Amino acid sequence: MLSTACRKTLLALGITTLLGTPALAQNGPRAEVIHWWTSGGESAAVKTLADAYRAQGGQWVDMAVALGEQARAVAINRIVGGNPPTAAQFNTSKQFLDIVDQGMLNNLDDVAARDGWDKFLPETVLNVIKVKGHYYAVPVNIHMPAWIWTSKAAFKKAGIAAEPKTMDELFAALDKLRAAGLVPLAHGGQPWQDNTVFTAVLTNVGGRELYLKVLRDRDRTAIQSEAFKNVLLTFKRLQGYVDKGSPGRNWNDATAMLITGKAGVQIMGDWAKGEFSLAGQVASKDYGCIAGFGANAPYIIQGDVLVFPKTDKPDAIKAQKLLASVVTTPAAQVAFNSKKGSIPIRTDVDASKMDVCAQQGINIMKDKTRHLGNGEIYLNPDQNGALADILTAYWNRNMPVEKVQKDIAAALKN
Repeated sequence: MLSTACRKTLLALGITTLLGTPALAQNGPRAEVIHWWTSGGESAAVKTLADAYRAQGGQWVDMAVALGEQARAVAINRIVGGNPPTAAQFNTSKQFLDIVDQGMLNNLDDVAARDGWDKFLPETVLNVIKVKGHYYAVPVNIHMPAWIWTSKAAFKKAGIAAEPKTMDELFAALDKLRAAGLVPLAHGGQPWQDNTVFTAVLTNVGGRELYLKVLRDRDRTAIQSEAFKNVLLTFKRLQGYVDKGSPGRNWNDATAMLITGKAGVQIMGDWAKGEFSLAGQVASKDYGCIAGFGANAPYIIQGDVLVFPKTDKPDAIKAQKLLASVVTTPAAQVAFNSKKGSIPIRTDVDASKMDVCAQQGINIMKDKTRHLGNGEIYLNPDQNGALADILTAYWNRNMPVEKVQKDIAAALKN
């Protein structure tokens, strides 16, 4: 039993545990997993991974920590303190490179070779999880952070007959929503959410070439260009369509505004779909999903991975390898991603029972020319944080766009 003091400490950290949950296999490999899948849809999704692991004889010990940054901090503190979890969630990004460099993770080379990861994982994902020739993370899903979601009920009330197919049509729809007394753009005013909207604008207005020049190449000329200026002005224009309750709002609360028909549009990753599903809503019937404007619109690849802290204990290593293998199986991939809103890391799954948005994403993933890494793949954490700060300041305050361009060029300087 946990002491009262210990329970209070865990609650203060935003941690919920299922340490007392009965496992199907009491003597199987025990995996304690730290993650931040805590919203309704996310909790339903992570339960499918736990069930799949238990079905293979393992014991899943859930350690959910509210908010990604805090969950990663808890995991790293546990690793440094000599009491590592079996596995910990990170994003498909450079977030775990430091602990790889410090020798704090076990690699998964034998699992990757046995299960043929190179055969089914997208190159963009492989380039992140494979460091100096070794596999240090197992991808759980592929998220696309720049989806545009629409409420069918709100669109009907505003007299909008069709989903927007261009940025101009999106602004026209936002105007009609506002005229109908609805919140045009449901948005949570948090830096990472502001960055999400910026990413959507950069891909749909700037296109693939400008996206790569700005984020991957950090090309000063591109950042100072008229094309990028237009991206920033479009981003700022969207701010005029949010409501006064936007600052500090959580993303899932913004999604709830679409579910209830109070708002018409949200720009958010496909994890939002998990909330629609949890509310019993059906894609294309109750809500719309737009991956991008145009048949060649870039598809940003984001997602989650599990990393496995360094240990030489045979039982812990057995648990890590079993977990890494289980989460990549086609059945586990479909079950998890159907609840999570994301799409599987592999395209060789039976997606017939997945919703039309997921099927759209899976079909797009078959076209490698549309793949783009998310900003966290191209930028280190300091650069990514600086960019987010600049964009949030611009979103919330009046300032010359030329100053924003100069600030971004300085923040992303090679």
